[in-house]
Amino acid sequence: MRSDDQEKQGRRERVYTGPLGDLYHVLLTASWPRLVLSLAACYVVGNTLFALGYLLDPGGIEHARTGSFGDAFFFSIQTMSTIGYGRMVPRSLFANVLVMIEALAGVFGLALMTGLIFAKFSRPSARVLFSRVAVITQWDGVPSLLFRMANARGNQIVEAQVHLVLARNEVTPEGESFRRLYDLELTRRQHALFTLTWTAVHPLIARSPLADATPASLAAADTEIIVSLTGLSRF
Repeated sequence: MRSDDQEKQGRRERVYTGPLGDLYHVLLTASWPRLVLSLAACYVVGNTLFALGYLLDPGGIEHARTGSFGDAFFFSIQTMSTIGYGRMVPRSLFANVLVMIEALAGVFGLALMTGLIFAKFSRPSARVLFSRVAVITQWDGVPSLLFRMANARGNQIVEAQVHLVLARNEVTPEGESFRRLYDLELTRRQHALFTLTWTAVHPLIARSPLADATPASLAAADTEIIVSLTGLSRF
């Protein structure tokens, strides 16, 4: 039997499953060309559906040709965008109700699109460059793993912190295979003012998970090194 909390968690998982589970996040993180094309496609599809609705009432739009999809489509565009040039106007009850619904949908759509574009413009993004390769060399007389980071912006990152994690496949004494994570020690984890470059150094001492590693063992364990950098941007 499942508890109420488990049932609620299952419903939440079903709600957020799939590419459209979090549509706001999908649109916010999409590239600008993809976002513009998506909004344009929604605009065209919406006006097409309303145009088909207007065609259900022949003669419902004054000065529009009977059965003309083009006239109905462009009348829909004028209504949704609240332009209203004045030549084509609704004259039946059905057309007026449909205009009311479309005008309301257009106001909501414009508000959502404005909020989404503003959020995308104001969304902060970091421009931190990482060296393409990490090297192992002597550092202060100790074999060490080194890589470099650089701030590509003209700002200053204060209270910067870097976190290094080693991920690799291992087999437990019980024979279970799973992926284990190890925190890699650094000679310096924090930087009060990260403006230009920063060299991260992990000493390959006896307690390091990489102390006895070889290229073959790293490849066999599908080893990855994950780097995360956090800080406060000061302009």
